[in-house]
Formats: sequence, C-alpha cells, structure tokens
Amino acid sequence: MKIFTNDELRRIGDRTLEKNNLQMLDLIERAASAVSYELISRWRTSQRFVIFAGPGDNGADALAVARIMYEQGYRPEVYLFNIKSAQLSPCCLTNRDRLLETVGENIDFIEVIQTFNPPALDENDVVVDGLFGSGLRTPLKGGYTSLVQYINSSGAYVVSIDLPSGMFGEWNMGNDRRNIIRANLTLTYQSKRLSFYFSENAEFVGECQVLDLELDHESLARTPTDFYLIERNDVHDVLKPRNPFINKYDNGTVLLVAGSYGMMGAAVLAARGALRAGAGLVTVHAPRYGYQVLQTAVPEALFEPDRNDIVTSAIDLRHTYSVVALGPGMGVDDVTLDAVHHFIMNFKRPCLLDADALNCISRRPMLLKSIPHRSIITPHAIEFDRLFGEHATDEERLKKAIDVSKLYNITIVLKGHYTMTVRPDSKVYVNSSGNAGMATPGSGDVLTGIISALIAQDYSADWSAVLGVYLHGLAGDLAEQEQGTYGMVASDIVNNIGKAFIEVMK
Repeated sequence: MKIFTNDELRRIGDRTLEKNNLQMLDLIERAASAVSYELISRWRTSQRFVIFAGPGDNGADALAVARIMYEQGYRPEVYLFNIKSAQLSPCCLTNRDRLLETVGENIDFIEVIQTFNPPALDENDVVVDGLFGSGLRTPLKGGYTSLVQYINSSGAYVVSIDLPSGMFGEWNMGNDRRNIIRANLTLTYQSKRLSFYFSENAEFVGECQVLDLELDHESLARTPTDFYLIERNDVHDVLKPRNPFINKYDNGTVLLVAGSYGMMGAAVLAARGALRAGAGLVTVHAPRYGYQVLQTAVPEALFEPDRNDIVTSAIDLRHTYSVVALGPGMGVDDVTLDAVHHFIMNFKRPCLLDADALNCISRRPMLLKSIPHRSIITPHAIEFDRLFGEHATDEERLKKAIDVSKLYNITIVLKGHYTMTVRPDSKVYVNSSGNAGMATPGSGDVLTGIISALIAQDYSADWSAVLGVYLHGLAGDLAEQEQGTYGMVASDIVNNIGKAFIEVMK
C-alpha cells in the first residue's frame, strides 16, 4: 500500500473533486462524517467533548464534526480560533455558519478573536484537536504553543483530526516537540503518514485509525510515491509457488560466514532461518570449535571449518554460492577484521552483510565504498550509527539511509519496530508485521538466514529483503500467539517461518 505525502494526498483530493464534480466542502463533510462515526462509536452522549477548531480546513473539519455530533444528541463545547477575521479559510467560515444555524444557542460556542481563557480540563474530558492538520508548513508559534502545552498537561483524552496539531506529515527535523499535541487517538485520512512510523513520534500519534475518504481509485493507483507499506497481499503477489519437479539445487546455495567461540548460537539461528525459508543447501563457515555445535543443532546444514579454532580468520570461497552472507556472531577479532576486509575488497557479487560484519566495517569505514553494488546491509539503529555517525531520531536515520543507499548502490534494511528497506532508487518499504517480542537476542540472525534463502531462490536482492522482513515479522506474530511478547525467543521465530509462508500463500 502506498504511503502518500501531504502534497500527494492533496493532489489526489483535487482530482477526486474534479472527476466527481464536487466541492471542497463536500470532501470536508465526508471527512467529518467519518470522524464523527468514530467518536460516536466510542463515547456516549453524556461524555463531555471540548472541540478546538483552527482557522483553516482542519478547523472546518472540526466544526462539521461538532454539528454532526449535535445532530446525534451530543452537546460539544466549541472553541474557534479566529485571531484575525480574514484568517478563516472559506470552508472554515462556511462550516462556522452552518454550525451556528444548526445549534443556535444550544451549545457553548466561543469564537476566539483576541484573548482566550481556556476551559478547565481533566482526565474525564475528551478533547477534539482540530487546530491544524496537513496544511501546516511551519512550527507552531504564539498563543497556539501555550494552548498545545495546556491541552497536553490537562490529562484529558485527546483525539486529533488528520494529524496531531503541530506535527508534520513527513519530516519533523527542526520542529519544536514541546509544541505538538500528544494525542491518545489520531483519526487520519486515507493512509498513515510517514512520520507516524518513526518511534520518536509515537507519543504524539497514540492509537491511529485510518479513515477512508473514498478518494478517486484511479488517482490513488496512478500517483507515484517513494514510500510503501508492505502488507500480506503485497507479499502474496510476489511469492512464487514451488514447482513440484524441483530438486534441492534448484533452490539455491547459501554460504553463511557466522559464529565464533561463545557465539555459535548466532550461526545456528541463521542456518535454521535459511533452511526454514527454503534454501536448497546451506553451508556454514565457522571456526573449527563450532563443528560439533553446528552439526548437532542443525544437522541439515553443511559445515566448512575455518583454519582458526575460535574465530574466523579467512573467507576464501571453496565453491560458488548463490549468495554469501556475513556477520552473525562472527565477533570483531583483529584477524576477523582482516578477513572481512579482504573479502569485501575482492568479492565482486552482491552479498549480505549483518551484525559483526557491519561492526568490522565501522572500524574501517573506507570499506563502505567497496561493498559490492546491489548488496544488502541489515543494521539496527546502533550498528547504523556506528557506520554513518550518530543520529538522534529514526527520521534522521532514514534520511541518511536514503542518501547512502544511493551513494553506495546498496539496499539498507534499517531494523526497528517498523523495519524500513531502503533501495538505491530512494524507494522505501515500511514493514507492517512483527511485534515487541521480537526484540530478543538472535532475532536478527534469523532474518539474515531468511533473506539469504530468498536470494538463493532467485528473488532479486531488494525484493528478498522486503519479503524476508515481512515473513520474519509474521513468523514473530505467530510465535507471539504461542509464547507472548515476554516469553518469545529467536528459536520460536524460526519454528514459525514455515507457518508464515503457509499463511501468506493461502
């Protein structure tokens, strides 16, 4: 599913109005009806609602909501901010007049023109935030900042229309986080905004409900965007059913360079992940010490011993593999660092670099420009910052990832609650599966195995990353049903990979 920017949604809305011979007021009425339905379905008529409406079209939405709720037996209190009379948008002005014509003096309606005495609010109240939506272009200032801080400190349950006021739909660098509404519920239009997927914004968005405004389907389909939310149907459409006449060699060969003394579990999990995801042959290159561990825990995998007993000291390929993946549990010993350096400087085909392979590169950052084109790297936030410098937010990391993915012609899997796969063409795929229980040791090693297996089975590297991330998350969701978020371990994810494939391919 596409994740549209504010500007893209605005253009789609304009085309919807044009094709259906509608006015903006019609679209606002449609939006207000959807918002009102959500509010009415959650609270009784006895609930106190305090609606704050701004001077633009977001305020028009809020005023229309007040009118519809009044018609359904509610008695909201309404504050319209019209600091300068000419500041109201045409739609806001019209909806103010419609509201007053409908309610007369039967509700508290205050039009704030100069001074404002805020109403008393507490935890028993519901505040509807209709101050500013997607039309906001600059950080809030003046009296609006005081109002936002007052609402945030009130303890009231806050419902934001479209966006929490003060927040931008995409990039919020340079915004003042003190002056953004902290919503408990955000009722947004058509699709979640990109900024909703960044962890630092969760405190502002709260629960998010997407409202369908029935925008023009052709415009939705044809409008290009750089951001996509990957869901089950997307994966279903790409995964190929297996030919009943294939043999194991048709499913490709994976070489995992993984494990070291005390960290062979990472190699085991990566190998099991690759096998469960359908790889034909999986070979693990690891220190000699790891032979008994690997052959006992994963008898289906082949073992290729390093000449060193406890660490990887050389990555000299003895065969040709469909894909080579480096990193899980390798450690960062000096000889391992040299081995990774030699591999990257001499290997010419796309590969997958994870975990300690990335930590090795971070110690010799000049290696970044030598990573084979179209390779995949899979850092979590700390590993990403080691490679590319400190970043304060997920948003900053994504912006950096877009730049360096293009610069080095690599695909970056930026792991997190919403894992984002960034392609060299600046396309970003946001994952929708997964849960908090997957924040457990070894989870990333399983992902390395899954992505490697998909590459081995002839999926392109970038789509292998996107598909692998979703299947990995879905396996975690299935594991959560059995173990919960507290009890889940990485082996539970592995054990549900096959079920994840079944679920997607139904």
